[in-house]
Amino acid sequence: MSWRAYHEATKHTPERLRRANYTLDWANMPNPYRHYEGVPVLDLAADPAAPEISAYDVLRGRMGTGFVGRLSALLFYSASISATKVAPNGGTYALRVNPSSGNLHPTEFHFATRGMAGWPDGLYHYRPSQHMAEQRGRGDYEFDSPLVFVLTTIAWREAWKYRERAYRYCLLDMGHAWQALELAARALGCTCEATGAFDDAALAARLGLAEDEWPLLVVTVRGMEEQAGCAGPMELLRGTPNELSPDANVPAMIADVHAATRAGQGSWRRVWPVSDLPAVGGRAFGETVRGRRSALDFVGGARAMPMETLLALLAVARVGPLTMYLYVHRVAGLAAGLYRFTGELELIRAGDQRVAAAGLSLGQDLAGNCCVAISIVAELEGAQSEFGERGYRYAHIEAGALGQRLYIAAEALGLRATGIGAFFDDRVHAYLELETGQVVYHFAIGYPVADPRLEY
Repeated sequence: MSWRAYHEATKHTPERLRRANYTLDWANMPNPYRHYEGVPVLDLAADPAAPEISAYDVLRGRMGTGFVGRLSALLFYSASISATKVAPNGGTYALRVNPSSGNLHPTEFHFATRGMAGWPDGLYHYRPSQHMAEQRGRGDYEFDSPLVFVLTTIAWREAWKYRERAYRYCLLDMGHAWQALELAARALGCTCEATGAFDDAALAARLGLAEDEWPLLVVTVRGMEEQAGCAGPMELLRGTPNELSPDANVPAMIADVHAATRAGQGSWRRVWPVSDLPAVGGRAFGETVRGRRSALDFVGGARAMPMETLLALLAVARVGPLTMYLYVHRVAGLAAGLYRFTGELELIRAGDQRVAAAGLSLGQDLAGNCCVAISIVAELEGAQSEFGERGYRYAHIEAGALGQRLYIAAEALGLRATGIGAFFDDRVHAYLELETGQVVYHFAIGYPVADPRLEY
C-alpha cells in the first residue's frame, strides 16, 4: 500500500465516523511500558539537577551549561514520568514529559554509549516506569558518537484505540519525542543531529529489537562527558520483551504502509540552527518541561492572548517545509480571522472562526474555546519527490516536532496547548482553500481550564 492510498483511506469524514462500529477492548489494552527481562538494570541518578536556562532560550537555539550526570538528566527532562491522573474508575495513570496521542506512548528510547564517563559501554533501553536503564548489550556498537539514541515505535499501542489511522499518530508522536530529546540536550549543553535514513531491517537486527518495535529515528547527541578506553567487541544480550496485550493485532493497513515507507531514504537530516531571536524571559526549562500538560479545555470568554506572545510562539515554531494556518479567536491587537503563516501573518478570511475551528476538529470544543487554533499543512507530494515513500514519515515527524515546540513555548509563556490528531481532512482542505499540501496536525493554544484529574 502506498502512502497516498493509506492517507486517503484514513481520512476522517462524517460518513466514515457514522459507520464506525468499534468499541475499545479494555481487557486487551496495551501495557504502556516495555520491559526487557533477564538483563542487567542500571540506576540513573534520581531527581537530577534542573537546567537553569529558560525554556524559551532553548527554543531559540541557545545552549545551557553542561554538568556531570547529564545522561540521567537528559532522560528525566525528555522521556520520564512527570505526573499522574485519576481515571473515572478511581485508578491512576501516568503522564510523561513527552506527550502522546491518547497518552498511549508508542515511542521507545534505546541508546548506545561508548566512552562516557561513569557509564559502561553498551546498548540500553530506557525504563520510564522506574527511571532506569536496561542493559541489552555490551561493548562498542560502532555509532559515530559516544551517545546515540534509536527511537522506535510500537504501532499496536496506538492502533488499539485509533485503528488504521494510528500510524499517523505514531509518526507525530515520534516528532514530539525527537524534539523533547533535542531540547533537553540543548538545555544540558549538548547538540543533536536526527536522521531517518537507514536500513530498517539491519538496524532492528543490530539492536535485537522485538518484532513489534520499528525503528523510525536515530538521534546523535554530541557534547557528553567522554573518557579514554577500549569499549571491547559488541555483545548483544537481548533480553525477553514483556507481552503488551493478550492479543496485539496491528491492522494490516498499518503494516503495509510501514513496509512501503521503508523505500527511499534521501538525505533527511536535521541539525537545529541557532537563531537571533530576542530573549523574552519566561519559565526555566526544567520547570517548563516537567510541568507541561495537554489542556483538557480552554477558558473562553473575553480573555485574549497578547500579540507579542503570539509572535513569540510563532518565532520558535518553524520546523521543516510546513505551513501553519491560524484560526485567531482572541489575540489582543489582531482581528479575528483565518491567517496563513509562512514567516509573516497573511489574512485569508476575516471574521469569527470559533465554530469553524471546532467543527473541523471533529466538533471538539477546545478548538473553539482556545485563543488560537492551528492547522499544520505538509507538502506530502514534495516529500515523496525528494525522499520517496519514506518522505511520508519525515513530513509527519516534522509536524510532531513543530507541535512539541508549540507545547513548550506555550507553557514557557504562561499558556497551555493541546495537540489534535483528529480532524475532517478534506473539509479542512476546502476551508483553507489549499492548492497544494495536506493537513497533518491540528493544535490549540490558550488559557486552560483546571483539570481535576491531575495529581503530582
